[in-house]
Amino acid sequence: MAPSSSKKDSALHKEREILFAKFPPGQVPEASDHLAEKEALDVTPHLEKRTVGVGYELTQYTLSDLEEELVDKGFHLDNTLLSKLTRALIHYIEETQLHNLDAPAYKMKRSNEAYIHAWEQHPHGDHDDTPPEWREYK
Repeated sequence: MAPSSSKKDSALHKEREILFAKFPPGQVPEASDHLAEKEALDVTPHLEKRTVGVGYELTQYTLSDLEEELVDKGFHLDNTLLSKLTRALIHYIEETQLHNLDAPAYKMKRSNEAYIHAWEQHPHGDHDDTPPEWREYK
């Protein structure tokens, strides 16, 4: 699964591996055949590792969607703690990246601009709110 150079440069192109449970055996070829039917999805089975490598653009697929579809079709993913944590992290990262693509770009003010504006509104010099008669009171 060698991505083209344009895909490789894109921050939205993802290369992931879906790890399957040991039982039932024979899931990898079936799952890779099922996923290979999808457009714009690179699929590479790795029988010795019990994984299916997938390459996709984040704007078209997410790992969460692909895994959910496989589970709905009756495939069993690896459910060890490390696999669950890894999948959860990848799901979060992809969801956040997609959310940030939809977020409007906003201009950030210079970090000192707020302070400059507040300082301009503040009286300067030896300003004292105490009435003059009280200042000179002895």
